[in-house]
Amino acid sequence: MPHINLLPWREQQRQASQQKFLILIGSIVGISLFVMYLIGSFYDSLRTGQEIKNSYLQSEIRKLDTRIREINDLNAQKGNLQRRIRLIEELQGNRNLGTQIIDEVARVVPSGVYLTSLERDGNMIKVIGRSESNNRLSQMLRQVESSYLLERPTIQGIIAGEQTNRLLSDFTMHFYVKSYQDLEAAKEKE
Repeated sequence: MPHINLLPWREQQRQASQQKFLILIGSIVGISLFVMYLIGSFYDSLRTGQEIKNSYLQSEIRKLDTRIREINDLNAQKGNLQRRIRLIEELQGNRNLGTQIIDEVARVVPSGVYLTSLERDGNMIKVIGRSESNNRLSQMLRQVESSYLLERPTIQGIIAGEQTNRLLSDFTMHFYVKSYQDLEAAKEKE
């Protein structure tokens, strides 16, 4: 008789293939979870490494900020010291200024001009005097303009002499003392 297989072999073959399918799905899910775990741990290690780098950079930035503050404080102190040094130099340069002004005024006053009053108010010097002629006053103006110490001369007024001293005219003149910076610049040019 022909061989008839009454065993449920198709059912067994279907269960076997279904079992293989479930094992395959399970292994794929397992491998996928393992790969995802590896990727997650890789990115976690990258994040941890970056956090370590960030914390190191933050600590270095704090150190540099303190150094910058120290440098700014030192620059402020340097600026204060430089201002003090300039003030001391200016005071040192102006120490003999009164004597220099008198010497320069004596040098710029030509013969025939007589000073009766000399007043200093800050950098302005007011001179009151008498002159034999207006030419002598203009000569005095030119000498003040060419002076190393004096500048900007102006004559306020010339009054003709009275009956007794008809030869002499009264005058009032203002001129200014050059600033310390201008004097220093002139010295550097020489």
